Amino acid sequence: MPVLKSFFKKMAFWLCVIFCLFAFASSTPPDDPVKCESGNTICTVTNSYGAFPDRSICEAAKVEYPRTEAELVSVVAAATRAGQKMRVVTRYSHSIPKLVCTDGKDGILISTKFLNHVVRTDPKAETLTVESGVTLRELIEEAAKLELALPYAPYWWGLTVGGMMGTGAHGSSLWGKGSAVHDYVTEIRLVSPGSVSDGYVKVRVLSETMNPEEFNAATVSLGVLGVISQVTFKLEPMFKRSLTYVVRNDTDMEDQALTFGRQHEFADLLWLPSQGKVIYRIDDRVPTNVSGDGVFSFFPFRSQVSLILAFVRSLEESDELSGEANGKCVRARQLSSFLLRIAFGVTNNGFIFTGYPAVGSQDRMMSSGSCLDSHQNGLITACPWDPRIKGQFFHQTTFSVPLARVKAFIKDIKALVKIETKSLCVLELNNGILMRYVTSSPAFLGKEEKALDFDLTYYRSKDDPLTPRLYEDYIEEIEQMALLKYDALPHWGKNRNIAFDGVIKKYKNANLFLKVKERLDPSGLFSTEWTDQILGLKGNVTVVKQGCALEGLCICSEDSHCAPNKGYLCRPGKVYSAARVCTRVSA
Repeated sequence: MPVLKSFFKKMAFWLCVIFCLFAFASSTPPDDPVKCESGNTICTVTNSYGAFPDRSICEAAKVEYPRTEAELVSVVAAATRAGQKMRVVTRYSHSIPKLVCTDGKDGILISTKFLNHVVRTDPKAETLTVESGVTLRELIEEAAKLELALPYAPYWWGLTVGGMMGTGAHGSSLWGKGSAVHDYVTEIRLVSPGSVSDGYVKVRVLSETMNPEEFNAATVSLGVLGVISQVTFKLEPMFKRSLTYVVRNDTDMEDQALTFGRQHEFADLLWLPSQGKVIYRIDDRVPTNVSGDGVFSFFPFRSQVSLILAFVRSLEESDELSGEANGKCVRARQLSSFLLRIAFGVTNNGFIFTGYPAVGSQDRMMSSGSCLDSHQNGLITACPWDPRIKGQFFHQTTFSVPLARVKAFIKDIKALVKIETKSLCVLELNNGILMRYVTSSPAFLGKEEKALDFDLTYYRSKDDPLTPRLYEDYIEEIEQMALLKYDALPHWGKNRNIAFDGVIKKYKNANLFLKVKERLDPSGLFSTEWTDQILGLKGNVTVVKQGCALEGLCICSEDSHCAPNKGYLCRPGKVYSAARVCTRVSA
């Protein structure tokens, strides 16, 4: 019977792969993150995954949908006059932390959903000005119409311009000014609260040359300075990229990681630690006359069949209940093998993959997200993480380790894998550890130095926050090791609560940012309890209660912070002994 069960699980996996590969080009579009009981009043807001790290429900008195800057100015002025708290919400609300939440129930949400227009183009100056609700995909397409390109960007194109700048979103590169989108911005129009004499609102035009302090605060702002209305980007002439994925064993990857990003402009690494493999992305700029019409359509960002997603999720839940990772490891190996065979979704001509290198223009190779190309189909297909279906539901832990300390960090992770090879299959089932290169930024809350960004995605119980995870102690140890031992910086738009505890002390220009914040919004109308906590102004983000360590609300200091009734107790780390993690202890 166990053999038969294993056979059916394998068959189900491959059926899923086949169906998903040929899934409909369009899926049910993502839901609006804001829901209201009566028109645009008495509202709740969530993120695209349907849950914040603490699973709280965020409420607001109403939501406003301005369509022009003039309407936006009117909204901010009215709220300022009334002394109401305000927060900005984007079209898809992709940030995992509670950046969109207002305090209490009386605040106002300002959606940039309809602030999605091109304002001005200047091909000669190679600049493009857009409203902050324009998505990355729209930005890329508008630039391409001018035969221009944004040099670096995140891989997911469902982010908005304002959202990317609010959280410091980035791609992967050590070249040029680095991979952060905000470092290619030359001007920002920011709508902030004003005095009575200002009519309760002020529109500021910020640039690095005219007002560098305000500009460097606004380029990564966490939404606490006001609403970004318009952004001007400095672009480059269109170019092509040549992409090849190469698989090697991970024996020397701690050395290779230090030099690989200097050798290739758009390099990244995908580490499969339980398999002892690393996938190197050899990705470089080539002239536009090089032959090739390739497209990068990342497979996990495509629409997928909801019934199959539900079945795959059930398999993962079954593995978690069994307390055994063998099934996860088998499917992780199958998944990585499949993704390599299809080059992760890269095609040489927009239809099929025929071999490396895949060469295509920057606008077709830099980002993707075809599950957003959608028509209503009753949720037959959807983005894999759509909360309306039984699909993916996960934690994300993402941090940047200083490049000078990456070698030691990778060796520590390898030491953990040596203790239990199966421990990190839980990551490989979610595409492994993605490693992207970032550089220092003049933004006050941007990256402090050259670093390697580690992106870990792993299972989260959808129904019960008190449910422990397989090998969660290994993931928690990596998380604490990065943040505490190696002084890593967390990604502002991802992560669980503990990543932000005391984080502001890691930024040398934090005081300058806070001075600008006080100057632009002295009453703190765009601030909340959450933003005050992560900025070190009031309290901290740690929530200490029963089971708090299971979802990263705290670092355990006693067994009750884990799940003692299920055999998970608070114990020291295995490699980083200063860590305190929820470990499954045999009776």
